[in-house]
Amino acid sequence: MRLFLALEPPEALRERLGELAHMAHARCGGRRMPDESLHLTLAFLGEVEAAQAAVLVDWVNRLAVPPGEWRLNAWGRFQRPGIVWVGSQAPDTALAALHRRLWSQLEELGITGRPSRYVPHVTLLRRAERLETEGLSVPALTWRYHRLELIQSITDARGSHYVSLAHSSER
Repeated sequence: MRLFLALEPPEALRERLGELAHMAHARCGGRRMPDESLHLTLAFLGEVEAAQAAVLVDWVNRLAVPPGEWRLNAWGRFQRPGIVWVGSQAPDTALAALHRRLWSQLEELGITGRPSRYVPHVTLLRRAERLETEGLSVPALTWRYHRLELIQSITDARGSHYVSLAHSSER
């Protein structure tokens, strides 16, 4: 099963992110991410066997995540896959530290694949026809978070959708 660790936005923020996705789609084209799919990936785990997934569910359920606040105030893009996203103008030290901590613990659990670079972002579009975010109104959002989720990505006849398997406790 295909798994990742993510922060899920509160509903009001998810709606605002959806508005940004709509605005970006009107400018850039491509495939707009559905509102219910908007999230911040902390660690992409890829394909995981069922036994390892059970270990991860137990680990995430016992995990405590310190509360934090992430400011989304910039548009971004990844050229090659045609992704348009929102994130921060400056590196977020708390998210970077959480990302490092999670990967250290994941590696102790036998999970590999830590990326060499981590750019916190929320993907709004995939396969954008134009990567022209200049002139779009600058986002000014605050995301208060206090837990993460272990999410399974499922692709079937309906397309891709996500199922939460576990969530961390609140500190």
